[in-house]
Amino acid sequence: MSEVRHNWTKQEILDIYNKPFMELLYEAATVHRENHDPNTVQVSTLLSIKTGGCPEDCGYCPQAARYHTNLEGNDLMSVSQVKAQALRAKTAGSSRVCMGAAWRNVKDGPEFDQVLEMVRTINKLDMEVCCTLGMITENQAHRLAEAGLYAYNHNLDTSEDYYKDVISTRAFKDRLDTIDNVRKSNVTVCSGGIIGMGEALEDRAGMLVALSTLDPQPESVPINALVAVEGTPMADLPPIPIWDMVRMVATTRIIMPETQVRLSAGRTQMSREGQAMCFFAGANSIFAGDKLLTTPNPDVNEDMAMFKLLGLNPQKAFTKVSQPQTVEAKDSQYAAKGEKPKWTRPGHTIDRNEAAKKKANLTE
Repeated sequence: MSEVRHNWTKQEILDIYNKPFMELLYEAATVHRENHDPNTVQVSTLLSIKTGGCPEDCGYCPQAARYHTNLEGNDLMSVSQVKAQALRAKTAGSSRVCMGAAWRNVKDGPEFDQVLEMVRTINKLDMEVCCTLGMITENQAHRLAEAGLYAYNHNLDTSEDYYKDVISTRAFKDRLDTIDNVRKSNVTVCSGGIIGMGEALEDRAGMLVALSTLDPQPESVPINALVAVEGTPMADLPPIPIWDMVRMVATTRIIMPETQVRLSAGRTQMSREGQAMCFFAGANSIFAGDKLLTTPNPDVNEDMAMFKLLGLNPQKAFTKVSQPQTVEAKDSQYAAKGEKPKWTRPGHTIDRNEAAKKKANLTE
């Protein structure tokens, strides 16, 4: 088994990323086979339980209220709606349901209580449950853990250096603090980022430094290719080449050998051959379903056909970590505190984000 290191440097990661392509693929595939079944891929379904109206200014995101992206928003889904979607996903081959809400941070109250009930409901279906709800406190993490949450997703997005060119409404440290709060519970961590946002190779390496030096390393790392959406500040950026995705997946696999590396957003722009290279290089998790929150994704039947072609099998639930026990609300040891943490608002402006906001105001 490969050694898990927590002291990777940016230069070491760049040296790996820039290796001759075939050498990089071989090394990554070797590490992958030492730590994982190369013919098994986790299949997750991402469900937007509350869409649009987010107060953040993330330059890549169509859910930001300040941009005009023709996104049809919706209020928080009901527990019964979520259960129906989860059952449909399970029938289609998913072992995990990831629920996303377009919130800056979790606020104690009826809506969070409703999300906790969603978590309880899905865990009782013997499916892994993941949530991405924005920043959370330690107490909120414990409440999610009690409900039966398996994983919490909170992406770093990019390097700390480039972060300020993507988002101005929160700080990189808030991301790390949220991950730290999750780690104080028994919930696993899912955290990755996006490439193709105009960042330098040094920023990709910087993001991997931040992830790999966490101890423990995240159990899941999504690697997303930017999906440029009309109306967002990054609408005009070109698609990322498949070679960059393969290199990023391979590098992530080598420096985080035990982690599930998820091939996430941008798969509609990838051929089956391109995706096959990513699986060979160490990707062993995907999102299935026709949407990733709000952006297009390959149809689940297409994915199952690709799995059959490549001889891949969906990973069963709770293969890596045992199933959490669900504590009912009436038996909870953690009550709502009505916390109002002061998450950071850096206060700087990003020219392209401001331009997109101004354009949206003119079209309204």
